[in-house]
Amino acid sequence: MSDTTATEAPAAKPAPSKSSLLSMLFADQFATVAACFVILVILCAIFGPLLLGEAASDQNLRARNAPPFTLDRGWLYILGGDALGRPLLPRIVVAAQNTIMIAAGAVAGSFIIGAVLGLTAGYSRKLVSEVIMRLADVIMSFPSLLLAVIVLYVLEPSVLNLVLVLAITRIPIYLRTTRAEVLEVRERMFVQAAQVMGASTFRIVFRHILPVILPTLLTIATLDFAFVMLAESALSFLGIGIQPPEITWGLMVSQGRQYLTSAWWLAFWPGLAIILTTMSLNLLSGWMRVALDPTQRWRLETGGKKNG
Repeated sequence: MSDTTATEAPAAKPAPSKSSLLSMLFADQFATVAACFVILVILCAIFGPLLLGEAASDQNLRARNAPPFTLDRGWLYILGGDALGRPLLPRIVVAAQNTIMIAAGAVAGSFIIGAVLGLTAGYSRKLVSEVIMRLADVIMSFPSLLLAVIVLYVLEPSVLNLVLVLAITRIPIYLRTTRAEVLEVRERMFVQAAQVMGASTFRIVFRHILPVILPTLLTIATLDFAFVMLAESALSFLGIGIQPPEITWGLMVSQGRQYLTSAWWLAFWPGLAIILTTMSLNLLSGWMRVALDPTQRWRLETGGKKNG
């Protein structure tokens, strides 16, 4: 009976319940505000084009470079208008979809591929591990933004190409982290017990090892999401990312840079959206690092009980 229990997921790192996670989230005020803002951005990305897609593309040359904080032309122009008279507020809301979709696709792709390769490298023979690690070294030998610039100059800039090139450049981060975690976890008692009980390699890796290292990978993914979003914005700013009539926050900053002295709001508001989103993701990453670590979780649990 004890041997069977030993083969299950380790009791040393119990997963907190949903209610416990919420209480720990509310215990950290900065993380709570960050989570609310990220949820707002996700809702804008999902429903923004449906609700404000038409308003974001309507041109009104009479409202060209309209200043912000005036309601003369309606509430849609509260943040001002762009060089073609299109209201900035709907355009920022609609641009959230492409920005978030590219970042989410790139992070998900690099997360899955890097985790699978890292699990393979950490639990397989030395030859297979060496081949996989050399592949990671080859990818890391090229600066990520430089590689993205070269590929996007050769290929047509599109959402799919952006996701592919950004995902490829981020694979080594998940690969190396996963391999390092697996090399440590596979020596633990519960893994050795599973081997003695005759569990298959697939079951040991995905049933016993992966749940232990998953919180670390999720924390990295949250932080990496912010980096990928900044990388996409930089590529769009350089003119090799998303092309009009599609729009992202980085492209809006690029289109507004020539008006910085006369209409600063064209680049300021989308830039502020980028800053607030990345800052919120960084705060959430720090909170997740504490909440998913049993040795640090008590700090948030104590705070949650005091607040309760």
